[in-house]
Amino acid sequence: MATANPTPAEGGTRRRQEAERFAESMGGRVDSFHFAFGDTDAYIIGDFPDAASAAAVVRTVNASGRVKATTTVLMTPEEVDQVVEKRGSYRPPGT
Repeated sequence: MATANPTPAEGGTRRRQEAERFAESMGGRVDSFHFAFGDTDAYIIGDFPDAASAAAVVRTVNASGRVKATTTVLMTPEEVDQVVEKRGSYRPPGT
């Protein structure tokens, strides 16, 4: 989710605490927070009341210029079951 190397003075625990505080201030919560090796420095799984709240978190974090955050919407198996049941009328392009 983010490129957010902690400074030596902050450490990882303090960054996680700040992520939790910020998520709660936006009506959400952090379910898990992990630092990683590679192109992405941290993965945060959170839960927010709606897509607008999650998007506001990413916009605010990116506006700082110190972190580059992206989101991936995760779905539960039950939500996928609901998707499978939805039907609509669709005409593919060119048909």
